[in-house]
Amino acid sequence: MSTQLKIPQLPESVADATIVTWHKRQGDKVKRDEVVVDIETDKVVLEVPAPADGVMEEISAKEGDVVTAGQVIGRIGKGEGAGATDSGDDKPAKGKAGDDGETKKAPAAGGEADRETASAARSAADDTTPALSPAVRKLVAEHDLDAADIEGTGKGGRILKEDVLRHVEERAGDGGKEDRAAAEEHKEAPAAERGTETPAPAPSPAGQRPERRVPMTRLRARIAERLVEVQQNAAILTTFNEVNMAPVMELRARHKAAFEKRHGVRLGFMSFFVKAATEALRRFPEVNASIDGKDIVYHGYFDIGVAVSSPRGLVVPILRDTDQMSMSDMERAIAEFGEKAKEGALTMDDLTGGTFTISNGGVFGSLLSTPIINPPQSAILGMHRIQERPVAENGQVVIRPVMYLALSYDHRIIDGREAVQFLVAIKDMLEDPARLLLEV
Repeated sequence: MSTQLKIPQLPESVADATIVTWHKRQGDKVKRDEVVVDIETDKVVLEVPAPADGVMEEISAKEGDVVTAGQVIGRIGKGEGAGATDSGDDKPAKGKAGDDGETKKAPAAGGEADRETASAARSAADDTTPALSPAVRKLVAEHDLDAADIEGTGKGGRILKEDVLRHVEERAGDGGKEDRAAAEEHKEAPAAERGTETPAPAPSPAGQRPERRVPMTRLRARIAERLVEVQQNAAILTTFNEVNMAPVMELRARHKAAFEKRHGVRLGFMSFFVKAATEALRRFPEVNASIDGKDIVYHGYFDIGVAVSSPRGLVVPILRDTDQMSMSDMERAIAEFGEKAKEGALTMDDLTGGTFTISNGGVFGSLLSTPIINPPQSAILGMHRIQERPVAENGQVVIRPVMYLALSYDHRIIDGREAVQFLVAIKDMLEDPARLLLEV
């Protein structure tokens, strides 16, 4: 009696998924809850576990196939799998007892037994292998590593991408030049190139003009679809302002050591912006609203999305109820989202919803931009690079660290006055952080 391997229930609004990677082959031994296949939706990569112990009896959908919730993609049969020792013992005995034809088959049977033994060893190793994210598993496979040999520094001993790269470099230090070169290829790119794993094209021979056509990932296709949709349906306008970051930088420098010691997380700039944006949204509810048909929906809560780069593209995990979060809660959640994005471990719950978004192009070196609204939201705040500039203060020219802020908003629901006042409120709170505490 075999057990069906089905695509699990997909999140709301997700119609189908694409099979990305099979981690088991037909005939391999599997254990209950062991990850068998990765599937990709519009937003995340989901891991599909085995529903029972047994042997991978059938695989009915190949990598790249589009599947739907509840679809049967394989069957798991009962048995010991490719690693069963009794089947390996029977075949050599058959060669000894048989006639000449059977004797000639004995070496082949022995080779099959060797393959079965190797498969059994793989299955046994899988039992002790730490849980790996799709991105980490891919990297481990590329370098032909044993995950059990890699020390994980993530939460609960989870192996991170950096752990794999460090292991590769350590192994290369023993003389493996090829491994060192491979590790260099996977090191994190400079800030301006962060968030992509597309390999650089090899130099072309003189006189040739090669092209390479690759299909979009589901995430990239969905991003493209939503960007075109919002450009066509919303009346997007962008207003700008600049903020003197010196007060926030001084406050952060003065207290960051004590903050990290007490809360166990570093104090960054994003929590200041989330805190200021939350208070500004409270004062200007239109910016926290959305359009649904001919109705305006005013949200009585504050769920702020923070744009994060991942190997698969830009994703926007959600900080929920930010009016009830402390700055340490915000920093901790943002750090966890960043780690999960690198591992490809963000869930649909992490990415669903949101009433406002903050995007920080400054980490890539952006000086000024016009961010695009994340529908059905009505506004998005763009942060940019902090740069020292001469400014006039009390009749004197002084040098100050300045950041340009950009607020893109849907003019159908937000008037220019509210948009400008919203951005000025954020500016005022950042230039005088005491306002964040006093809510003035």
